[in-house]
Amino acid sequence: MSSNMDNPTENMDRRAFLNGIIPAVAGAAVIPSWANGAPAGHPDTGMPTPPDEGPMPGLIIREKEPVNLEFPFPTLKERITPNNRFFIRTHFPVPKIEAAGWQLKIEGEVRTPTVIGYDELRKLPAKKVMATIECAGNGRAFLVPKAKGLLWEQGGVGTAEWTGVPLSVLLDRAGIKEGTVEVILEGADQGEISEEPKTPGAIHFARSLPLQKARQPEVILAYQMNGKDLTPEHGFPVRAVIPGWYGMASVKWLSRIIATNRPFDGYFQSLEYAYWKRNSGLPTLTPVTTVQVKAEIARPMLHEVVASGKPYRIYGAAWSGESEVTKVEVSTDEGVSWQPAALLDKPVPFAWRLWEFTWQVSGAPGKRKLMARATDNQGNVQAPQHDPDRRSYMINMIEPIEIEIQ
Repeated sequence: MSSNMDNPTENMDRRAFLNGIIPAVAGAAVIPSWANGAPAGHPDTGMPTPPDEGPMPGLIIREKEPVNLEFPFPTLKERITPNNRFFIRTHFPVPKIEAAGWQLKIEGEVRTPTVIGYDELRKLPAKKVMATIECAGNGRAFLVPKAKGLLWEQGGVGTAEWTGVPLSVLLDRAGIKEGTVEVILEGADQGEISEEPKTPGAIHFARSLPLQKARQPEVILAYQMNGKDLTPEHGFPVRAVIPGWYGMASVKWLSRIIATNRPFDGYFQSLEYAYWKRNSGLPTLTPVTTVQVKAEIARPMLHEVVASGKPYRIYGAAWSGESEVTKVEVSTDEGVSWQPAALLDKPVPFAWRLWEFTWQVSGAPGKRKLMARATDNQGNVQAPQHDPDRRSYMINMIEPIEIEIQ
């Protein structure tokens, strides 16, 4: 699956469960044997870090068909998420597409309707883009009351280096007509949604981009992920990668590009993946676009036991869509006070930054809540609570991690 999924998901999860790696209930805390401190080893802090060797938790099943799998966020180690651990989001069954038979049509408001094949696309000048992709509903499991949709916890997000052809190259080849305002990206995946809001029969997954965004140099049609050809679950043969925007914009199994002279009001543009934006006090459904600033704690994980009187390395990742994360703060007293964390890597546009904070664990034994919040270079600070106008999307509220001191 994300991944080449050499073994069926159920077999992977069964083996993991039998080995005590994955809890029986999907979504429960994943607690490896190294949860309470491994040999000292972090090169910068000397804090305990999980060992590289040994079994690791597998992806968490959020839905079996269509396949939706979550990255177990507490296993975060590096900036790049391995392909076989990158989350998978699908709305309909994964289409079966052969590279030899794949064609991409570019039509609509263009001077020269164009069709390009897989081999021809791969011969065009390519570029690599590192980008964090986050599902617009990541964190939905933390909303109260329970929200509709897939109940992602922390791991509906990942960072990869994508290789492909800039979308602008193909738009220029087809010749965009004057008056074009948007570019619609349509995938080969299709199906019917029977729950409200229902679809009018079977539809393809499709989203649009403003023409200005579509022409940005970082927007590519990718055929590789971390140096390997895409797997079917990640959009083989070709998918869009729209850095800075939530994952629904990075349409997989790309089959058509349609230039249009009016805004697109498709199902996944106006009914789903839309939020209430207030104009002069009037709420209007507006398409979800830019990723919001956010920091998440990877370790300690939920309900982890932490030794009192010893230092502990709190760490995680922070990201923001089209801006740069410039600060991460940590609170060990439920938001009464905040202390700066260290950003561990250089900023890369559209990619998350790892961070860490050395906590001298103190206090009486018992439960404690840890919190992290991010700030970007535009002054946006992670919100303490979820804005209900966002419905079940763009969830960047500060989510406390409850641990236990012993």
